[in-house]
Amino acid sequence: MNRENLVEKIDKREVIWDVIVIGGGASGLGIAIEAVTRGYKTLLLEQYDFTKGTSSRSTKLVHGGVRYLAQGNISLVLESLKERGLLQKNAPHLVSNLAFLIPSYTWWGIPFYTIGLILYDLLAGKLTFGKSKPQSKAKTLAKIPTLIKKNLRGSVLYHDGQFDDSRLGLNMAQTIIQKGGTAINYVKVCGFLKEKGIISGVKAQDFETKIEYKIKAKTVINATGIFVDEILQKDNPKAKDIVKPSQGVHLILNKEFLPNNYGLMIPKTKDGRVLFAVPWHNKVILGTTDVLKEVSVIEPKATDEEINFILETAGRYLTKNPTRKDIKSVFAGLRPLAIPKKKGKKTKEISRGHKIYKSQSDLITIIGGKWTTYRQMGQDVINKMEFIKKLPKKNSITSSLHLYGYKEKTDFKDLLYFYGSDIIYIKELILSNPTLDEWVSEILQIKKAQVVWACKNEMARTVEDVLARRTRALFLDAKESIRMSPIVAKIMANELGKNKEWENTQIEKYTALANSYFIK
Repeated sequence: MNRENLVEKIDKREVIWDVIVIGGGASGLGIAIEAVTRGYKTLLLEQYDFTKGTSSRSTKLVHGGVRYLAQGNISLVLESLKERGLLQKNAPHLVSNLAFLIPSYTWWGIPFYTIGLILYDLLAGKLTFGKSKPQSKAKTLAKIPTLIKKNLRGSVLYHDGQFDDSRLGLNMAQTIIQKGGTAINYVKVCGFLKEKGIISGVKAQDFETKIEYKIKAKTVINATGIFVDEILQKDNPKAKDIVKPSQGVHLILNKEFLPNNYGLMIPKTKDGRVLFAVPWHNKVILGTTDVLKEVSVIEPKATDEEINFILETAGRYLTKNPTRKDIKSVFAGLRPLAIPKKKGKKTKEISRGHKIYKSQSDLITIIGGKWTTYRQMGQDVINKMEFIKKLPKKNSITSSLHLYGYKEKTDFKDLLYFYGSDIIYIKELILSNPTLDEWVSEILQIKKAQVVWACKNEMARTVEDVLARRTRALFLDAKESIRMSPIVAKIMANELGKNKEWENTQIEKYTALANSYFIK
C-alpha cells in the first residue's frame, strides 16, 4: 500500500478506468472489491481516510438484526444472516462469535424472546453461529454477574458476530490493491467530466500535494454515505436530497461493567430501540441512539441528552450505575438513511436495506445498508452497472473470497490478532529492531512496531489515522490517546520523512480532535 506509487496511476491521462468508486467506507470498499474481482479496472478515491466517517463508528457487530425481525423485515434479516456467516468464513481473523444475553424481569419475557430467537437461528440455516437457549437466573448471573438481581427471572442466550470495523475496512482496501485495483485515501472528487451529458470521469485533487487530476472512466459510482447528496449535486445542482442522516452515539467504559465475555442486549428502551453492551478490545461499548440530524458532518458530536439516555438505560440493568466519569471515550456516527416518503416516520422504522439510483448522467448512487451486508451491496451495484452499461454479465466470486489478512484458527488472546496473516511480519519487524517492542501505551497494549507498520504497509498518513483507525486508541480511551500522540507523531515523522513542524501540527490537530471524544 505505497501511496506514492498508487497516486502515479491516476496521473496517467491516457488511462481509462472501467469503474471509479467515490467513497472509502463499507459500501465503497465492497463495491470496489466486487468490481476488481470481476475483472474491471477499478479505482477507489476517498477524500479522508478509509472508514473515517460512519464506517468506523458502528456498534462493532456483524449481525442479522434481531430488531429487524421484531419489525417483520424478514428479507433483510435473511440477507444479513447469510452475509454474517460468509464474512466470518472470509475474514476469520476479524469476525468472532459472541454470545449475548437478553435479561428478563417478567414472567413472559423468556418464552417470548426464546421463540423469536429460535426463528432467528432457523433463518441463519447452515450459517448459524449457535443455538439460542433460555437461561436460569443462576446461569444468567454466572455469565453477567453485574446484572441487577431483583426480579430477574433469567435470560435468553443467542449468538451474533463481532468485528473491528475500521480494521476490516483497511483489509478491504488491501484486498482491492492485492487483486490489481487501486484505492487511495486523501483524494477528493471535486467534479465530473462529461461527454454529451454522460459522465466520462472525475476531477479530483490530492489533499497532500494539492495537485488536481482529470481521471477518465466508463462508470462512476457514488458511495459516499452521508455525503451522497453533495456528490449528486456536483453532477446536477438541481438534484433533490435523498439522504437524511441519523445519529448513533456509543460510550466506552472499562471492563468492570461487563467482566465476562458475554454481550448484553436490552430489548426495549424508552424510545423503542434496543441497547447493546458489548465487550470489545478489553473495554465495553454501550449504544446506540437514533436521532435525526439536519446536516451531514464528518465529525458529529454526541449531545448531553444522548449520553444521559445511554447511561440511564444501562443503569436500570447494571448493579453499578455507569456515570459520566466512567466514560473513557464517546463517539458518534451518522447513518445515511433514505429520506422517508411518509412524514413523521421515526428513524428506527426506516429500513436499513440499501437503495441504488441512476442519474440522467449515468452516475450510480447507493444509500442505506449496513456493515454486515456490504458484500451484497457491492454485488447489487455492479450487477446494476452491467445492466445500465449493457455489459456482459460476469459472475460474482466474493461470497467465497478470502479478504486480505485471512488467517484460520485466530488466537483472539494475541495482542496482534487483528492483523491476521500479517502478524508474522510485524513480529519479524520487532526482531529486526527490538526497540519497536516498546509500548506506546501499555494500558491499551499498543507497541511502536504497530505505528511503523501502519506507515509502511497500511497507508497511514496522519497521527489520527494511526490512533483512530490503524489502532483504536481514540475510541477506547481518548485521554490516553492524547498522551500517546507525541510518541506516534515522532515515529511517523521518521517513517514518512516529515519535519518537526509537521510533528507539532499533527499533535495539535489530533489533540483538538480527541478532546471532543471525552467528557470534561
